[in-house]
Amino acid sequence: MRGTSFSLNGISFKVDGKTLLHPLTLDVPRGQVVGILGHNGSGKSTLLKILARFQSPTSGSAKCLEQELASFRSKDYARKVAYLPQQTPDTDGMTVKEVVALGRYPWHGALGRFSAADKAKVENALELTSLTAMADRIVDTLSGGERQRAFLAMLIAQDTECLLLDEPISALDINHQIEVMRLIRMLAHEHSRSVLIVLHDINMAARYCDRLIALSGGRLVANGETDALITADRLDAIYGVRMGIFRHPQTHTPISYVL
Repeated sequence: MRGTSFSLNGISFKVDGKTLLHPLTLDVPRGQVVGILGHNGSGKSTLLKILARFQSPTSGSAKCLEQELASFRSKDYARKVAYLPQQTPDTDGMTVKEVVALGRYPWHGALGRFSAADKAKVENALELTSLTAMADRIVDTLSGGERQRAFLAMLIAQDTECLLLDEPISALDINHQIEVMRLIRMLAHEHSRSVLIVLHDINMAARYCDRLIALSGGRLVANGETDALITADRLDAIYGVRMGIFRHPQTHTPISYVL
């Protein structure tokens, strides 16, 4: 898939006189998993919130699928971009199927009828996330990995071209981290979704992301294909920690470790 999902031109963000994101210019390609790396406070979540239109940039401009972000109507943008924040919302006793169905809201509205097409999108999302058998379970009774899959299913049902995910695996154990990352990669490579995902785990990023964007102190320090960016010098520039690199014996992806 050619083209860009997002194009940023000098995007920056300041609050109370403090610059959280310095002017940032880059293109995010379509149909790939693009990871955002960086230490705490480096501007990762700020960037994602700007692209999700949860906050407006202080300066600069951005496009989504070749259209200016500011020119979209809210409902139209929600049909193009789905956003999962770090803190997922309370589900208040809702079932998995009810939560997933919320993803159809941009397509029918609060007073719109839930059509056969909406129902099919929900069922497809449940199937893709292996949650069909849990459709009637209360979300609050699920494990961490199952709960995260339910929210991803909601985003899949939203049927957008772009997914913005802010640390979706940070609170999960290793088994569920792998489960969620495999799902995310499948959505990009087999279902033509463009995914921009904030990650802290360098090795997960190396294994599942096609490209990486790295921020440090609100500034862009690296942007390119994953294999080229996971190097000792690059990681030192991002985190200020010396690391060694070796290759996975089967996948040959780079694996980092602290020296």
